Amino acid sequence: MIFFGGDYNPEQWPEEVLDEDVTLMRQAGVTIATVGVFSWSNLEPEPGRFEFGWLDRVLDRLHEGGIKVALATPTASPPPWFTLAHPEAMPVTADGVRLTHGSRDTYCVSAPAYRAAARTVAAKMAERYAHHPALAMWHVHNEYGTDCRCDFTAAAFRSWLQKKHGELDALNEAWTTAFWSQRYSDWAQILPPRATQYLPNPAHVLDFRRFLSDELLGGYIEQRDLLREANPEVPVTTNFVQGGWVSVDHARWAAEVDLVAVDHYPATAGYGAEVETAFGGDLARGWGGGSWLLMETAPNLVYTPGRMHAKEPGQLTRNSLSYLARGSRGAMYFQWRQPRGGAEMFHSALVPHAGPDSPVFRETIGLGRYLKALGKQTFGPIAAQVAVTWDAPSWWALQGAGLPSKQIDYAAAVQQAHRALYESGLATDFLFPGLDDFAERLRSYKMVIVPHLYLVSDETAGALRDFVAGGGHLVVDHLSGIADPAGRIRLGGYPGAFRDFLGVRVVEWRPLAPTGSIALDNGDRGLRWSERVETAGAETLVRYAGDVLAGAPAITHNRFGDGTAWYVSPGLDDGALRRLLDQVAAEAGVMPVLPGLPPKVEAVRRGDLLFLFNHGATPGQIHLPGPAHDAVTGREVPTSVTVQPGGSLTVRLG
Repeated sequence: MIFFGGDYNPEQWPEEVLDEDVTLMRQAGVTIATVGVFSWSNLEPEPGRFEFGWLDRVLDRLHEGGIKVALATPTASPPPWFTLAHPEAMPVTADGVRLTHGSRDTYCVSAPAYRAAARTVAAKMAERYAHHPALAMWHVHNEYGTDCRCDFTAAAFRSWLQKKHGELDALNEAWTTAFWSQRYSDWAQILPPRATQYLPNPAHVLDFRRFLSDELLGGYIEQRDLLREANPEVPVTTNFVQGGWVSVDHARWAAEVDLVAVDHYPATAGYGAEVETAFGGDLARGWGGGSWLLMETAPNLVYTPGRMHAKEPGQLTRNSLSYLARGSRGAMYFQWRQPRGGAEMFHSALVPHAGPDSPVFRETIGLGRYLKALGKQTFGPIAAQVAVTWDAPSWWALQGAGLPSKQIDYAAAVQQAHRALYESGLATDFLFPGLDDFAERLRSYKMVIVPHLYLVSDETAGALRDFVAGGGHLVVDHLSGIADPAGRIRLGGYPGAFRDFLGVRVVEWRPLAPTGSIALDNGDRGLRWSERVETAGAETLVRYAGDVLAGAPAITHNRFGDGTAWYVSPGLDDGALRRLLDQVAAEAGVMPVLPGLPPKVEAVRRGDLLFLFNHGATPGQIHLPGPAHDAVTGREVPTSVTVQPGGSLTVRLG
């Protein structure tokens, strides 16, 4: 079964709307609804008094309609009575301000009262619904990521630090506390990073982000174990959410969920949304080890800073199929019915304020039929020969204060690398340095891109060195290999962890002004960043042609063992980076999924299924690699097919 549906909030509506919703869900082909995410005040209107009658009726009615349920524990939004009873469990900001009730996510995950209340409501739900016939999976909490700096957090942070570092002397060494007289002589002296006079200790901040990830995970695991105990046959997950504010290392969380589930909301309108969709799907597939579930996305709107954009006709279908092509077990949305009030009353929905007689619901019906037909197919793996590294701790470290440039943007660097590969039609996976299987997974690829991998352990450096020596093609950019996992600089010249197999030594950073650039001798221009590079065995491919760096190496490659390591010193625009990566791919013997595609036409292969998307404004003619059949109708298709603007086609090869 392909999961198709989304967040359903019947508690926001009169009970008679439930019958209409079930009828509409059946009409649209919905197979699953997420229920209960923000319903704590309805489930437990007073401390210890639970009202399940309304939820009983919802689950029973959905089951009668043939619709499965992802039942959520509502712990992301404690009710008002909890706030009044336990003001100490409200989050405290870095400025020392204790927040009050009035939004979602107003809790401190380290507060004993909150953890106890969360366990109680999860246990009550498990006791009542663990064997309900509609239950397909448990959905714990919602978008973990809430930050708190209170005294409960401080105590939990100190305990975490003691387990990690063992002795206080080891912490002082890792944090370089000799700088600015910050040496700690007692564990009790250590607090969460709070507002301070000037720059905070970056190692302190980095360890706190790691702690928060583990502390939030502990809250998840407590609920997960209660649910599993009630019925081990029902899978348990939580919805991962991406964003620079999220102190969650999803790559490490993935081992604790039965199915990786991801919320993904592209923040660029037009063609950029298609590129972001591909990025989100590929990254989620990496977390999930090949299989994952799109738990939320916006069906009919794209939200950019300061403005919402209506999706063009066909975009809901294209985006949904793009996630499916990249390993998702379905397509789910926030939300089913657009609410009449509340903070997100203008958030997108499958049934908008206009009702079912609307473009988005009509497209939903067509998509449901398409997915039902595709559900009869066998979905194979995505075969990629190229991978990009993703490392949450490096992202956190490069968000710190006191860095050489405010233009440093880890997420943008990774997205640009993926975008260049996407534009060239190369199937792309993600790899996660620091995981136990990193070295083993590296061996599956011919080509690996390493953007801004600032924090590097000796084990990760050794794995990348062995990858190159064994015949791999590695592309490393500036700000990679700079520091150890504690954030301490590797001395002797940048990029310290990688100098030997890159064959270069960087002796000076020269960040560029936001509007500045520097000429390169191949006609391109460096953006955002430049540096003084000395070669130590590497061959110079491109030199700086301007400023005081004129004639100095800018892009190099180094034969190391049976492979090649490339170093990219300046920032590049999309065109220049794509040309470089195309050159590396050609040398590595990596081919596009389907060569010769027209501009803005995309091909994704998942096993024997080939997904074709036309994101452009003109018809796209595509030459298939051999005999094929329409995966929905079963009819044979010619080896040359045309996909109309905004359209998509799924064929089974062979």
